[in-house]
Amino acid sequence: MLAVIKQRLSGLTAGTSIHSRCQRDEMTQMRLKYKPFYDVFERQEGSRVWLEGREMVLLSSNDYLGLTDHPKVIEAGKLALDEWGASPTGARVANGGRAYHSRLEEKLAAFLGREAAHIHSAGYLSCMSAVEAFARKGDLILVDRNVHSCLWSGIRNTEARVEKFSHNCPRSLARALSFEKPETPKLLVFEGIYSMEGHIAPVDEFLEIIEGHNVFTVLDDAHGLGVLGERGQGTARHFGASKKVDIVCGSLSKALASVGGFVAGDRSLVEYLRTHSKQTLFSAAIGPCQAACAEAALDILQEEPFHLERLWSNVARYREFLIGLGLDVWDSETPAVPIVLGDKAKVYYFRKALMEKGVYTTMSIAPAVPPKKDLIRTSISARHTEQDFERIFEAFTYAVKKVL
Repeated sequence: MLAVIKQRLSGLTAGTSIHSRCQRDEMTQMRLKYKPFYDVFERQEGSRVWLEGREMVLLSSNDYLGLTDHPKVIEAGKLALDEWGASPTGARVANGGRAYHSRLEEKLAAFLGREAAHIHSAGYLSCMSAVEAFARKGDLILVDRNVHSCLWSGIRNTEARVEKFSHNCPRSLARALSFEKPETPKLLVFEGIYSMEGHIAPVDEFLEIIEGHNVFTVLDDAHGLGVLGERGQGTARHFGASKKVDIVCGSLSKALASVGGFVAGDRSLVEYLRTHSKQTLFSAAIGPCQAACAEAALDILQEEPFHLERLWSNVARYREFLIGLGLDVWDSETPAVPIVLGDKAKVYYFRKALMEKGVYTTMSIAPAVPPKKDLIRTSISARHTEQDFERIFEAFTYAVKKVL
């Protein structure tokens, strides 16, 4: 069996141990030598975090609306713990659901303009299940080559044929479709907002291309929910196409300031997923605190629109500053703003310079991004203040002069 495992590990030569392969891995070596990953903060207050005793502006969080410490969110979590305890301690199919599950699902479905929704304990599980549950042998999956790992995990667990198309490219999708029989069942898998690039999918163009081609659509809107569309109702709503996308999946850990994931669509599709998805059947249900916090954030999103307005005001200001410095933001249109430097060493030293000035960001290097697209990943929040921007602008000006 060990020999078989060795053969499956790409790049492994005969007789090489798994332990040796891990030791050679570039990311592992960077972690051991430079510690650029898995930092541990001692505490957090709003947009500020403390790392090894130093206060820093957090510029890599997906807390787009800044609701993680909103008083209503905190209070909802506390009340849920008091009422329900810490956990449902099992999967819903075996251990029963809870009223807080159904309440959040109904609110999410209504907000997204869908008939039903199902929530999972992680967004990764939701997006995996949104693909894996609906694709089978003989189907064709058309997928944007830049989609998130969770979608690829779902795709790889199916026996469907896979055809990649160029990132956000309607012509590439049309070309892939042109070689297929119209009657072949197909799934189109893409994201609303790509969190590494900050790009918005051209949903309207995709839907026009696939019309009449027997295509089922799966949209991962983890980074679009709460950010795009009327009242933050997501990417499909942004394009006026809520009813034309079959399945919307995503995360509760971005704009909704919690942990977990969701799948939403027609009631028949959601019920099918509940009986056919391994991620749903065999995974513990989301806990009461997480569900209550997400529900409260969803209410705030609708009752306090100024959070979304401030987010986009901050995004515009930040992008203008970066472009003025001559930095490549990869044509980002959203709060996820990459700083493309194209070289691993530059990325490392640029990040280090930012941290010297009290700004915390993260690195993304190949193969996590395409070759020559090594970057600093940053995210803007509605929570970033005038004082935060003063520090951010000072840090970037310093890093550009020091590294570039």
